Amino acid sequence: MIRQYDAADCEPLLDVWARASALAHPFLGDAFMALERENIPKVYLPVADTWVAAADGRITGFISLLGNEVGALFVDPDCHRGGIGRALIDKARSLHGDLEVEVFEQNALGRAFYESVGFRLVERKIHDLTRHALLRLHLAAEHPDPPNGDAARRS
Repeated sequence: MIRQYDAADCEPLLDVWARASALAHPFLGDAFMALERENIPKVYLPVADTWVAAADGRITGFISLLGNEVGALFVDPDCHRGGIGRALIDKARSLHGDLEVEVFEQNALGRAFYESVGFRLVERKIHDLTRHALLRLHLAAEHPDPPNGDAARRS
């Protein structure tokens, strides 16, 4: 089930973030990760539209959106490859259509996931705080099938 974030979800969400970040971002320093953990509830969540995936009463993943920008997408590592990330992206697409995201180039897990759902590279730049390469990716909104006449003409 995907539902809107509630303040009571904060600690379980932070746990998912920490566990998933340990896999996706081993190249980021402890000081940066500690700062991010503080910033999530104080800076990021208050301004983001956040949705959580929940199963059996526990948070299994979340997505935070700033308009059509995916500010965060994390899934509990125990639940990877279970369709949660794709379901969260589908929710974001239903709200905003086109999506944008930035992912660290060294985050092989994240890059593979975003590619699998159709994101394409737009830009490569350097993250100011960490000096690691960031990739800006874009996912176009799905377009409806062409009217029958158009499909018939192409056949």
